[in-house]
Amino acid sequence: MLTNYFKIAFRNLIRHKVFSGINIVGLAIGIAACLLILQYVDFELSYDRFHTKADRIYRVKQDRYDKGKLSTQWAGGAQAAGNSFKANFPEVEDYVKVLKNRAMIADYGEKSLKVEKVFTASESFFKIFSYPLLAGDPKTVLAEPNTVVLSESVAKKLFGNEQAVGKSIKLNQRKDVKVVGIYKDMPANTHLHADLLIPHLTFIKDMGPDNNPDNAWMWDGAMSYLLLRPDANPTALEAKFVPYIEKTIGAELRKYDAGAVYKLQPLRDIHLYSHFMEEAEPNGDGNTVYLLLGIAFFIVIIAWVNYINLATARAINRAKEVGIRKTVGSQRGQLIRQFLIESVLLNGLAVLLALVFVAAVMPLFNSLSGQQLTLSLLGSGSFWLALGVLFVIGTFFSGLYPAFVLSGFRPITVLKGKMVTSRQGVVLRKSLVVFQFAASLFLLVGTLAVFRQIQFMRGQSLGLDIDQTLVVNPPIIRTDSTFMRQMLAFKDELLRQPSIRSISASSVVPGQASDWNAGTIRMKGADPSKGTQYRVIAVDYDFLKTFNLKLVAGRDFSKEYGLEKKAVIFNKMAIKQLGFNNPAEAIGKEIDFWGDYFTIVGVTDNFHQQSLRDAYEPLILRLIPDAGGYFSIKMASKEANSTIATVRSEWDRFFPGNPFEYFFLDEHFDAQYKADQRFGQVFGLFTGLAILVACLGLFGLASFTTAQRTKEIGIRKVLGATVPEIVQMLYKEFAALILIACVVATPLAWYAVSQWLNTYAFRAEVQWWLFVLPFALVLLIALLTVSFQSVKAALMNPVTSLRSE
Repeated sequence: MLTNYFKIAFRNLIRHKVFSGINIVGLAIGIAACLLILQYVDFELSYDRFHTKADRIYRVKQDRYDKGKLSTQWAGGAQAAGNSFKANFPEVEDYVKVLKNRAMIADYGEKSLKVEKVFTASESFFKIFSYPLLAGDPKTVLAEPNTVVLSESVAKKLFGNEQAVGKSIKLNQRKDVKVVGIYKDMPANTHLHADLLIPHLTFIKDMGPDNNPDNAWMWDGAMSYLLLRPDANPTALEAKFVPYIEKTIGAELRKYDAGAVYKLQPLRDIHLYSHFMEEAEPNGDGNTVYLLLGIAFFIVIIAWVNYINLATARAINRAKEVGIRKTVGSQRGQLIRQFLIESVLLNGLAVLLALVFVAAVMPLFNSLSGQQLTLSLLGSGSFWLALGVLFVIGTFFSGLYPAFVLSGFRPITVLKGKMVTSRQGVVLRKSLVVFQFAASLFLLVGTLAVFRQIQFMRGQSLGLDIDQTLVVNPPIIRTDSTFMRQMLAFKDELLRQPSIRSISASSVVPGQASDWNAGTIRMKGADPSKGTQYRVIAVDYDFLKTFNLKLVAGRDFSKEYGLEKKAVIFNKMAIKQLGFNNPAEAIGKEIDFWGDYFTIVGVTDNFHQQSLRDAYEPLILRLIPDAGGYFSIKMASKEANSTIATVRSEWDRFFPGNPFEYFFLDEHFDAQYKADQRFGQVFGLFTGLAILVACLGLFGLASFTTAQRTKEIGIRKVLGATVPEIVQMLYKEFAALILIACVVATPLAWYAVSQWLNTYAFRAEVQWWLFVLPFALVLLIALLTVSFQSVKAALMNPVTSLRSE
C-alpha cells in the first residue's frame, strides 16, 4: 500500500508539472533561506560555549554614576575588582584579570613580527578558560614575570619549525622575555582573541611597588572574570557587591558625587549583549540575530502557505478521484495518509533542491554576513537536526489541512458533479495570501528603513573635514628622549612636499572612541562633588586646522603663547556640561583636572567623533604634542600613490623598525557603518526571497483561478469584453488582497521601524513614502505575476474556451 501511495503521489506531481514545480521551488527557496540563517544564528549563539566551565564564568561589568545618573558602562572596570571579590566572597572559586594592550613588535633573531592582539592575563587564565595549551602547564604558565605565552600561529611565524618554549624574544626592541607556553589559536566563536599573552605579574612589576594596580578602585580598564562555585547564586552575589563597595570606596565616591555598581555578565551572553567601554573586540547584536531568525521562519512559512493554498485550490479537480476511491472502499484515514505521502514526496524533493541552493549561494551569503560558513556544516549534527525538524514540520503542517479537506469530500456529491468551492476554503486561501504579502511588505519596509538610515548617517555633516586624509598608525617602538624631535622633524619634512597641506598628531582620530575617560573634572575652586566626566583627546598644535574644526569662541592652540601644556579646548557639549550656556563665557576660565589647573582657551562647535549612532560627547582637546598618536596627513592632491610613497620613505627614515601602516580616514569612518550595511544587505536578500516565494504562490493561484474561469472568460469575450477588461476582472481580486495586506502590515512596520530607529542618536524621519513605495512595488510585481496568466486566458479564442468546458 505504501508503494502505491508513492506511485500515485509521483504520478500527480508529473501530471501537474506547473503546480508541482512552483511548490517544490518555493519550498526549496524557503528551506534554503531558513537553513542559511539557522547556521548564522547557530554560530552567533555558539560564542564561548566551548568552555567546559562556561556556565559558571561571569565577567564583572562596571557602571559608573555621575551625580546619580549613569555616565559610563565598562566591560573593563576597576583594576581591583577581580582579586578583591575573590578574597572577600566565598562564592568566587577563582578569578582571572585580562587587560588589552597595544600592538607590539616581537623580534627573534632576524625575524620581526608585529603582533596585533596583545593581552595581559593573570595566572588562572588557562585554568578558567578552555583554550588548549599545546606546550606549558596551565597552572604555572602565567605565573612568572618577564615571560610570554604565544598563539600557535605567532610561534610558527617567529620560530618556524624550531622549538619555541625556552627561547627568548624581544618586545618593542626594549624587553627580553622568555617563551614559556604555546596555545592553540583561539577559535572564531569567542569574544576574546589573543595572539600573545603577558603575565599580569609583569604589569605589576613594571608599575612598581608604590603603584600596585590590584589595589586601584579608581583605575579602570581591567576585564575581570569570576569562576563561581557550582552552588553559587549570581544574583545573590551581585547584591553583596553593593555593601562591599560602599564599605571600601563609598566615602571616596561621595566626595565627587559619584557611584559605582558592579554586575555579573554570563560569559555566554558577552558576544551578543555587551557593547561597553574597553570591550576586547566589537561584539555581535542579539536583536539582529533573532530578527534574522524571525525572517527565516517568515520565508519558510510563506512557502508552506503556498503549498496549502495550491493544494486546497485544486481540491475540486481531485474531488472525483476522492469520490471514486471512497466508493471502492477507501477509508478516510487511508486517504489522509495518501495525501500526506504526497506532501512527504514534495517536501523531500524540495529539501534536496534546497541543499543545492545552499551550496550555490554560500559564498554570496558569507560575503554579505561577514561569516565564513563552509560546506563542512553538512557534517554538523545541528545542521541535519535543523533540516530534519524543518522537513517534519513542513510535511506535517503543510500537508495536514489539504489532506483533511480532500479526504472529507462526500462521494455521492462529487460524483454527481455538484461539488462547489466552500466559502471557508476561499476565505482561508485569501487569508493566507494576505498573510504572505503582509509579511513581504513588512520586510520590504524594514529593508528600505535600514538603507535609508545608513544613507542618512553617511550624508550628514560631521562638523569636521575627513576628506583626502591619510592616517598613519602610531609608532610602536619609540625612544621617549628623542621622540618629540623625531616627530617634529618628520612633520617638517613632509610639509615641504607640495602634495601635503597639513599634518596633525592625536591620540585618536575621528571614527574612534577616545579611551581616555576623565572624571571629577570641575571648575577651579569648586566642590569635588561638582566634578563631571569627559572624554579627552590628546592633540598637537595643528589638530583644529587639519580637520577644519569650527571655533565658536576663543582661539586655537598656538606656539605664539609658548608651550601651552596648560591650555585646553572644549566642545560645546563639554562647555554646557561645565555649566556655561554661552561658550564665550568659558574662555579664560580655569578647570581642576585631577589636581592640576588648565585654562580654557577655545570652544569648538560639536562634531561627530564617532558614528551618528552615538550622541555628541563632551570632549576636551588637551595639548600633548608628544603623545605619540596617529598622524593625520591632509593631502593637497588626489595622487594618493605618490604621496603614500613619500610618507613611507620619510617614515622609514625617522621611525626605523616601526611598520608603516596607513588608512584613509573617510573609509575608516564609514567602516563604523559596516555592521549596519551587512545587516541591510542580508535583510534585503531575504526580503527579496520572501517576495519571490509569495509571488510564486500567487502565480500558481492565478493560474488555477484563471483555469477555473475559462468558460466565464469565453462567454464575456463573446458578449464583447475586451482583453484589458478581462485582465482587470481577474486582477482586481488579488489587488484587493494586497491592499488588505498593506493595511495590516503598515502599523506593524511603522512600530518596528520606529523602535529600531530609536537606537540611533541621529536618525532619519519615518516618512509616508517608506510605506507607499513598498506597497506600489509589491502591487506592480503582483500585477506582472497575475497578468501573465490573465492575458494568456483573455487572448484565448472563446470557441476554444467554451469547448474546453
